[in-house]
Amino acid sequence: MSNHVHTVLHINAAEAHDLTDLEVCERWHRLYKGTVLTQKYARQDPMNKAEQVAVKMRIDQWRLNLFDISKFMKALNEPIARMANAEDKCTGRFWEGRFKSQALCDEAALAACMAYVDLNPIRAKMAETPEASDHTSIKQRIAAAKNNETPKNLAQFVGNPREPMPHGLPFTLKDYIELVDWTGRAIRNDKRGYIASTLPPIIDRLGIEPENWLELTGAFEKNTKTFVGTGDHIESAALAMGYQRTPNRRRCQSLFG
Repeated sequence: MSNHVHTVLHINAAEAHDLTDLEVCERWHRLYKGTVLTQKYARQDPMNKAEQVAVKMRIDQWRLNLFDISKFMKALNEPIARMANAEDKCTGRFWEGRFKSQALCDEAALAACMAYVDLNPIRAKMAETPEASDHTSIKQRIAAAKNNETPKNLAQFVGNPREPMPHGLPFTLKDYIELVDWTGRAIRNDKRGYIASTLPPIIDRLGIEPENWLELTGAFEKNTKTFVGTGDHIESAALAMGYQRTPNRRRCQSLFG
């Protein structure tokens, strides 16, 4: 957007822990130079015991950083700020404040958040259709689908939940595109709350009332807080993270059921 970005992330700690030390080092060096010792390690040059210990400590920290949202946002925001300051010939802060994050606790919350983000340019009247909305994943996905391809830099759609469930988004691409298209048509100034006669199948599967879906995707950030999802899922997430209370539980319960 013109003054902010939205990013839907999946934190895969297990994958980061499965990487070898060399793989962690190589990933980190794609963004940063590292140190003289880590460069030496990446080249697989001979190292003494003390150097090996120093590199191991550094890589252990980098491994944790690979699934740290704060580190990710820093890596994302700093280059944007530098480019903007260079363009405006100025210095100082570019971003107004620290980023905000919400935990998406189930597939209903995930779908609502993704649709909200993908429809941002349409709500802001920066584009008329999802496939024409610049800087969105939905545009990338549609463009790739036309060539029978999938974007390599985006999470893959792996179909509806099942056992065993492969890693990826728990929807089909066709269902998601249909959902975004229907939602974009329904949310209009002259037809607020209008519901098409034929609902996307995914709406039925997620168990969300159409009116609630439109309210969610029209103002996702306003309607949700720290945890997003059905009551049971956000309670489980709050308990796992040590919260004594569940923020926004009643509101989520009314929207997600």
